[in-house]
Amino acid sequence: MPPQQHLPAATLWMAGAITSFSAMAVSGRMVSGVHDTFEIMAWRSLVGLAVVGLWAMAAGRTAEIRTDHFGRHLVRNLCHFTGQNLWFWALGLIPLAQVIALEFTSPIWVILLSPLLLGERITRMRALSTVVGFAGILVVARPDFAQVDVGVLAAAGSAIFFAGSIILTKRLTRHESIVSIMFWLTLIQAVLGIACTLADGETTWPTLTSGFWLVMIGLSGLAAHLCLTQALSLATAGFVVTVDFLRLPVFAILGMILFAEPLDALVILGGGVILLANWISIRAAAGAPQPQRAK
Repeated sequence: MPPQQHLPAATLWMAGAITSFSAMAVSGRMVSGVHDTFEIMAWRSLVGLAVVGLWAMAAGRTAEIRTDHFGRHLVRNLCHFTGQNLWFWALGLIPLAQVIALEFTSPIWVILLSPLLLGERITRMRALSTVVGFAGILVVARPDFAQVDVGVLAAAGSAIFFAGSIILTKRLTRHESIVSIMFWLTLIQAVLGIACTLADGETTWPTLTSGFWLVMIGLSGLAAHLCLTQALSLATAGFVVTVDFLRLPVFAILGMILFAEPLDALVILGGGVILLANWISIRAAAGAPQPQRAK
């Protein structure tokens, strides 16, 4: 457990992360009727690329940007690009709180995919967390098998692709710096976004209003991940995940105030069950024996 005096600082960083994620979600909803998800991703990535490039040059860290593991960067960003497109698509179809509740299932998918991609073992506690997590998903989604809800499927699909991105990012951090990872993330996704925008044959150029929201998406997305990373450096993952769960009621309230969405108690309840599943997984990881280092 980190020193107690670090927890207030971690909480402040998480407040920044929740504010930034909220700004990105609201901005995404504001432009969902003007720009398609490919255009949103293209502009978000271009804004991010400009910020990351300036940061790398100002900090004198451009030498860290390498092509040694470009293939891994490409696969990782194909996963993230797909997940982020599904996430923005879901924002325009279902309530904000439901999108976020389903997004919180990413750690569950990480557990299921880890044996295939990282060679990790699924323990009994992790299996339990998966079962509990899927119970939470059923409460949130309340699937009607007679009529498929595309928005729910998009949000659930985004969580799966985010999980793949998380696992591949974990592998990249063994060899690459955060500057290199962020640079290739924004560059590759900018190229993918532009290519998909041109391929569908329908391009809507930003207006003064939509341009503002697109810039907000780019800046708030980068700020959210920066704040989250800083919080994780100051506190345990269990503490950070618990604070991050506040995104769910915050998004529910924002949806009610800004978009007249009903405050759904079952979404909050299901999100709580998903949080419990994540907590079980984190406790299991904390209690797992650490590999011995070679002497």
